[in-house]
Amino acid sequence: MSEAIERARTFDAFPDEGIPLESPLAWSFEHVGCPAPGTHSRVMMRERQHDHLILRGGAIVLDEAVRAVLGLSLPARPLELSQGERASLQWLSPDEWLAVLPQGDAFRVETALRSALGDASVAFSDVSAGQTVIELTGDDQALRELLMKSVVYDVHPRHFAVGKGVTTVLAKTSVILRRPDERRWELVVRRSFADYVYRWLLDAGEEFAIGVERDVTAGETT
Repeated sequence: MSEAIERARTFDAFPDEGIPLESPLAWSFEHVGCPAPGTHSRVMMRERQHDHLILRGGAIVLDEAVRAVLGLSLPARPLELSQGERASLQWLSPDEWLAVLPQGDAFRVETALRSALGDASVAFSDVSAGQTVIELTGDDQALRELLMKSVVYDVHPRHFAVGKGVTTVLAKTSVILRRPDERRWELVVRRSFADYVYRWLLDAGEEFAIGVERDVTAGETT
């Protein structure tokens, strides 16, 4: 391990795949319920458990290392989202980006980035335990109407194109709203507000017969 990595005092927050993890929505699934998708469901909701790594530093310094480690270019424009097969990068501020990674991958990525960057002035924060991703898929019109009565940001396609992500307000909490592709939206939600957002979406999505698909393979206890 390099001297730069040792000085950073990195540690693996996911050291053993055998350790059971609990979804931020585990309590909600048990006590609020999970309406099963049906033939009339126009919106599907699913929690996607990922690792979340905050990257801070100069774009020029970080970009080469990020491309080497993740195979993605660092988003250079405000609100831009770079989407790969297994990871994504989102612009948060001029010197801050959010990397959403496969679960259990944050430590490997952080270690590889620190090794590639050496003594460069950067900062990484693993915030995986503090937030989760709620994915919304289905009929485009229903998805847009659901979001229109939930968030304050304009989600019209002319204003919110694919590949965009913004920090906005949903009801009474803040979320990161992302649009990775034409038929999918994502909400990056703080763990402490996950139940609130889940309940809100169930209520707001009732007119669209919203259904919940549980991802029991991503570390959720049952």
